[in-house]
Amino acid sequence: MSPSRRVVITGAGCVTAIGNSVPEFCESLFASRSGIAPIELQPEQKLNFSSVAQVKNFLAESFLPFSLILLTERSAQFGLVAAKQAAGESQLLADYSPESVAVVMGCAVGGREADEPEVVKLYNRQGRVHPFTVPRVMASSGASQISILFGITGPVLNFSTACASSAHAIGHAFHMIRAGMVEAALAGGHEAPLTYGFLKAWEALRVVSPTSCRPFSAARDGMTLGEGGAVLVLEERERAVRRGVPIYAELCGFGMSSDAFHITQPRPAGPVSAMRKALSDAQLHPADVTYINAHGTGTEANDRAEAEAIQEVFGEAGGCPPVSSTKALHGHTIGAAGAIEALATILALKHRQLPVSVGAEPVDPALRFNLVHTPSNFVPSSALSNSFAFGGLNASLLFSKHEG
Repeated sequence: MSPSRRVVITGAGCVTAIGNSVPEFCESLFASRSGIAPIELQPEQKLNFSSVAQVKNFLAESFLPFSLILLTERSAQFGLVAAKQAAGESQLLADYSPESVAVVMGCAVGGREADEPEVVKLYNRQGRVHPFTVPRVMASSGASQISILFGITGPVLNFSTACASSAHAIGHAFHMIRAGMVEAALAGGHEAPLTYGFLKAWEALRVVSPTSCRPFSAARDGMTLGEGGAVLVLEERERAVRRGVPIYAELCGFGMSSDAFHITQPRPAGPVSAMRKALSDAQLHPADVTYINAHGTGTEANDRAEAEAIQEVFGEAGGCPPVSSTKALHGHTIGAAGAIEALATILALKHRQLPVSVGAEPVDPALRFNLVHTPSNFVPSSALSNSFAFGGLNASLLFSKHEG
């Protein structure tokens, strides 16, 4: 089917370990400045790994009213602040009616910082559970609070598909606009999972690096968990041009698939299908893609499966576009990962720079593709952002450089 409406990104916002605004994030991204640092936990809370990618200098009261802070947890607050930045940049609500706008977010974990302390109190009989626990814990809290904050009365959705949550959210918002269901959308994701219970649960899986993640390196030994949020403003291209707002990039294709294989172990066939569907959706060929922002977690299984999938779709090093993973900078932010990495991808297109896959040296020789080792410029055309989640849930977003 030929798409009848083209969709562009006209606003962006973020709260991440490498910057609490898009300009800060962009500067750190292209300077290869990592936000991964030692865990700040009490001494008795021992873990078998030492680092996470934590958001620094975030004061919710600087951005949100006290009444809203009472009803939300750190995760939703990341989403709210990112949405305020994105909507403000695009002047979204000045030009669109509230019922014509959607809010589509991705959050897989929900409000862990609101949940865990209340569970401890309950089982240790140390007092009453906080009356706002339920609205603060809900994974959909961020999406709902964004709609309330802006008075948006169009569709409001939250996707909880593990590490593909916010990629699914952006992709579905894209399809809703292209189909004419809505005129514009705030789409992205948020997550604040760095609580003791959550970290211990990941420790038990034995996939977390004892030091720091090094995607696609021969010495890789696991992922590094992170937190944050990012939100994009999506709208129909012709309307954006008429409004005269700056355009980051065009979102031209979205592909989804399921491995239908294993809850934690990936296999290449699913990612191959998602990437090919994104190309087909955009009516583009593999040769049209000039950069791939890989899911690239730094685990043995994920990196191997994704590398094999990229090689199958795009060919080996000679024909494969440059590939990098930015998780060595901002960590693996679970439900927010797809949105933060989509932001990195559109910034690469806009600024004609390739983000480095930090820590990849020495590269695993079995992973035969064109990995980005040093900062470099490139001639942008289209770029792919991959999110491949536990459960075999795969999403690929395909962006093109905006000309005009």
